[in-house]
Amino acid sequence: MRTKDDLLELSTQAVALRRAGRSRREIKEILGVGNSTLGPALRGEPAPLWTLRPRAKDGLRGKARELRASGSTYDEIAAELGVSKGSVSLWVRDMPRRGRLSYEEFRKRNSEGVARYWAAERPLREARRQQISDSAAAQIGELSDREVVIAGAIAYWCEGSKNKPYGRRKDAVVFINSDPRLIWLFLRFLTVAGVTADQLICRVHIHESADVGGAQQFWQEMTGLPDDQFRAPTLKRHNPKTVRKNTGADYRGCLVVSVRRSASLYRQIEGWASAAMATARSGPEPHVTLPGKDSNLR
Repeated sequence: MRTKDDLLELSTQAVALRRAGRSRREIKEILGVGNSTLGPALRGEPAPLWTLRPRAKDGLRGKARELRASGSTYDEIAAELGVSKGSVSLWVRDMPRRGRLSYEEFRKRNSEGVARYWAAERPLREARRQQISDSAAAQIGELSDREVVIAGAIAYWCEGSKNKPYGRRKDAVVFINSDPRLIWLFLRFLTVAGVTADQLICRVHIHESADVGGAQQFWQEMTGLPDDQFRAPTLKRHNPKTVRKNTGADYRGCLVVSVRRSASLYRQIEGWASAAMATARSGPEPHVTLPGKDSNLR
């Protein structure tokens, strides 16, 4: 077993041979040692230049070290050279690190990174959403009169005025919505149901701080009804403490469509909607559990 002095002498000889240009294999043969002994003896001693083999990315490595020395981050270097962040780390990890970023600088870089991500991701997501929407729309196609009746009755049962069990019964058709497309569907439903245009009375419900005149004109042009079938708008008082999102040129309030002499129509809608919902209940089992006859959920 070698003593401490023996190992020191062996290390001195190994270093001298290494500096003389000998390879590790030659040093082992000369000194009669193995890797486990030679490794510690040559620890910290750089390999001769002739042993370094040229690599394809040596030029990129040098450029990476220059960029790092000038203060560039790993991400910036990777983007500049078109290499992975892992390669950059291998090339420059022995170099001094940059000072810690201030909180403001960190927030700024993080915000910029998020903005770059969404600038690229948002169009892709929007394209995927639009593709799904277009595909679903193609499955519907043109609606028959029967389908319009079903869709219109369900739409009314969601958005229209209905009798309440705790109040006096009022069999009158009054529909309100802010979406012009849904208003169009309801108007077509009324036409299929036999309602004539002269039976309709409309009124705009809108915030007083909005463009009331512009909204009134929009709904009149959209419905094609004359001025005398539009009543004065109902204005909602503005509350300065409320932060409203429905503002701007696209905000036109809601349109209320009332049908005169509509008691019979209301009872028809009640029957159509009830039948549609009952038919859905008797169809294929849904993915959620509905309450049965013996259920306490009543």
